[in-house]
Amino acid sequence: MRALVLRVESFRIEEVALPELQPGEARVRVLAAALNRRDEWIRQGRYARIQYPAILGSDGCGIVEAVGAERDRAWLGQVVIINPSIGWGENPRAQGPAYEILGMPRAGTLAEYVHVPVDRLVEKPPHVTVEEAAALPLAGLTAYRALFTQGQLQPCQKVLITGIGGGVALMALQFAVAAGAQVFVTSGRPEKVERAQALGAIGGVSYRHPEWERLLRELADGEFDLIVDGTGGEAFNALLGLTAPAGTIVVYGATAGAVPSFNLHRLFWRQLRVVGTTMGTDAEFAAMVHFVTEHRLVPVIDSVFPFERVGEAFERLRSDEHMGKVVVRIADG
Repeated sequence: MRALVLRVESFRIEEVALPELQPGEARVRVLAAALNRRDEWIRQGRYARIQYPAILGSDGCGIVEAVGAERDRAWLGQVVIINPSIGWGENPRAQGPAYEILGMPRAGTLAEYVHVPVDRLVEKPPHVTVEEAAALPLAGLTAYRALFTQGQLQPCQKVLITGIGGGVALMALQFAVAAGAQVFVTSGRPEKVERAQALGAIGGVSYRHPEWERLLRELADGEFDLIVDGTGGEAFNALLGLTAPAGTIVVYGATAGAVPSFNLHRLFWRQLRVVGTTMGTDAEFAAMVHFVTEHRLVPVIDSVFPFERVGEAFERLRSDEHMGKVVVRIADG
């Protein structure tokens, strides 16, 4: 099979042997795979415990072509999405030591075929295309847990989502709007704020503006009950000031790095909750897919590239211009 193989010295499509299918596994012919920043960080060597060679890719939609056990034959021929969260463990509050995400170290979806445990398969929501379905799993799961489990979102709350444009931020926007929240956003590009408004955001500001904090407070007529942040960095202390007393900040990433001189006084005086989140449980994945299906939500796609141009897809992912998920079409279904 053809696969995008990461080696110490190269990153290119190669012919690799199709591994033997094990009992309890399914062989999925991948139709489309979506990129995540995790893939780029692994490619750059900025991820923990990288193992070479590697086939990246956490998100995928495809057709089940074979199963390793007779009891799983009902999956044959079904179009599925793959839950990339593997081995969470028994504690729903945090993942266990055996937890992993599809695509490192286990071979991922940027290949013509992927082998995954059968219990990772979920039927594709019927209202979305193959490409849209491929964009859903990782970002959708992360956003769902951030909002509803860790953030305990309630209807009519004021919600701020930072760095709109990435997959998780956009899914969080769509989920929060569908749940009846009042949603605001930040971005470095005015056109992304406009597109967020088209998706249901009330408004937003550019974080590049020297007075973005004041502008956001005026726009929202006050502070926020819940902030969902994947950025961290120097701006995080401003988020502490934008959170209403007893409010919550949920952090799912740190693309801007560590927070310098963290303002503990704001944290304790305002009775704030700062909660971390990563991916989610199987129950949350099932609830997320149900929520998407019930509200007929469609993941935002920035662009779709054929497998032969996967290098260009990674270039697009690295660009500040992309808005939504970058998807790679592996095969026709």
